[in-house]
Amino acid sequence: MTNKQIASRLGQIVLVLLGISFITFCLIMLAPGDVVRQMIAGGEDIVVSQAEIEALKKELGLDQPFFMQYLSWLGRAITGNLGVSFMMKMPVTEALWERMPGTIILSVTSTILMLLFSIPAGIYSAVHRGSWFDNIVRGWTFLGVSVPGFWMGLMLLFVFGLKLDLVPIVGGDIGIDTLILPAVTLAINMSSKYTRQVRTAVLEELHQDYVVGARARGMSESHILWKEVLPNALLPLITLLGLSLGNLLGGAAVVETVFSWPGLGRLAIEAITYRDFQLVQGVVIWIALMYMVINLCVDLSYNYLDPRLRKAR
Repeated sequence: MTNKQIASRLGQIVLVLLGISFITFCLIMLAPGDVVRQMIAGGEDIVVSQAEIEALKKELGLDQPFFMQYLSWLGRAITGNLGVSFMMKMPVTEALWERMPGTIILSVTSTILMLLFSIPAGIYSAVHRGSWFDNIVRGWTFLGVSVPGFWMGLMLLFVFGLKLDLVPIVGGDIGIDTLILPAVTLAINMSSKYTRQVRTAVLEELHQDYVVGARARGMSESHILWKEVLPNALLPLITLLGLSLGNLLGGAAVVETVFSWPGLGRLAIEAITYRDFQLVQGVVIWIALMYMVINLCVDLSYNYLDPRLRKAR
């Protein structure tokens, strides 16, 4: 990827962020209910006077026309000021950084667990196509894709938390005991998709002409698999891995909520529940930015992982 292409991609990221921020701002303003009344009441059932509502609207600039409100927010956001979260009583940027460690730890752990299972299982299943192991793997991937993540998490909590009492049922803190089940839940869901993709990619490469030629020249099956097939088969899967990691870093909202894990996904749910529009806007922008940056890094990695692209330059 040339410098011009990188600059073009960065420009696309900026345009996409502008579009996402505008759409999110529109949806927040069109949402039912009175966000100012919610801010004053703090979620409690108390009487709020109209004078208090009007005063806070003026203070926040919510009495201005819609486009003026958006442009005002955008001007502050460009300088890094995403506003203040009334739910957490702190700047939105601080709230995001406070929850980032939990999301990163959960994302990296679940991705490692997924790779440790998916790559060996997918390769072995492709090489031994039609065997009992291949049938088990295909059944596993079908089941894993079909089962919702929240149901899987609840079942794991029921068995290992309630029945066996091996892990705490209520989380809230970052620790090994609270990390195991949410990481396994995400890994199961991702491995179902990734194992199938690894199996398919390896099977496609095993039927290529260069594999037939290598066998005709007397190369061993292990050499063909590890030196010829796998480098070509696993390269396209990096894109899938980038997409999965982007989703995780954006916050696995359902799983984090089920296990009370302190991450961005749970923060997003809480912000929507309390109608904290500043925090909702900040979380959405951050998730979109992480997703696009990771995909850009994946595209850049192709230049180093695929010799054909380096030669094309």
